Amino acid sequence: MPRVFVTRKIPAAGLLRLQDAAAVTVWPGEMPPPAEVLRAQIAGCSGLLSLVTDRVDDALLDAAGSQLRVVSQMAVGVDNIDLDACTARGIPVGHTPGVLTETTADLAWALLLAAARRVVAGERFVRSGNWKTFDPTFMLGLDVHGATLGCVGFGRIGQAVARRAHGFGMRVLYAQHRAVAARAAQHVPLATLLRESDFITLHTPLNPQTRHMIGAPQFDLMKRSAVLINTARGAIVDPQALYAALHAGQIAHAALDVTDPEPILMDSPLLQLDNLTITPHVGSATLQTRDRMAVLAAENLLAALAGARMPHCANPQVYGTV
Repeated sequence: MPRVFVTRKIPAAGLLRLQDAAAVTVWPGEMPPPAEVLRAQIAGCSGLLSLVTDRVDDALLDAAGSQLRVVSQMAVGVDNIDLDACTARGIPVGHTPGVLTETTADLAWALLLAAARRVVAGERFVRSGNWKTFDPTFMLGLDVHGATLGCVGFGRIGQAVARRAHGFGMRVLYAQHRAVAARAAQHVPLATLLRESDFITLHTPLNPQTRHMIGAPQFDLMKRSAVLINTARGAIVDPQALYAALHAGQIAHAALDVTDPEPILMDSPLLQLDNLTITPHVGSATLQTRDRMAVLAAENLLAALAGARMPHCANPQVYGTV
């Protein structure tokens, strides 16, 4: 049976599928395997099932050896994987788009509503024993209904977030290179979106063009009442510029499910801000969705081991066609 290394414990639905067809080793640690351990573990393996915390680069591929036939990631984004290096070696890279779209959109909305209505601050206030009476001027938030939502990136998740906005009677703007057919959503330049949106939510992949694409010049364009939501990748936002904008009241609030670096350092000045909400990269974290992701990651890996085209490939050029 081909040998497969899995870099962390994944839901049983995917793991059992792998174990039916391969000799599987699962890294048992709570933390990701260190780079040198990962290189040692992958030596001689035919397949690797990775997570976003694992760097797959030339050094790792060299350590694996020429028999490595597939890398399958349990995630949509593959910015931690050197796709060019994999393609040059004829190694298809699998990922898991689609199955987490609606779940991640739900989390983006949870963060949006929590920020707009100061849910986290209110919960802390109650638990601290400070709630004495109803106060008509206390802890005022922002209306969501009728506001303008700006989606930076309008792929599957961005469009799912926009669909939810229609139930709140929101005006929806989106910015990306190409316009798409979308119900009641307007394609605008990024600068227009930043100036006009009350809520700005990020849904772009991380690549050299999008790294720190939201920085000081972009915060300068936003409304002082604006709320920024990021469920994509932390490094899309310049953390120093984000701190400066929040600290100065240049924007009202930010709500992040991803940070740069990740996890956020405990001495980060961002953690001292009351107008910032952070969750620990849980956009796809439901029982149903994580099961589906694990199964799809397993199916991608097993298809490649069998010599078939994987269902979802991040570097389709490896097959000679896109």
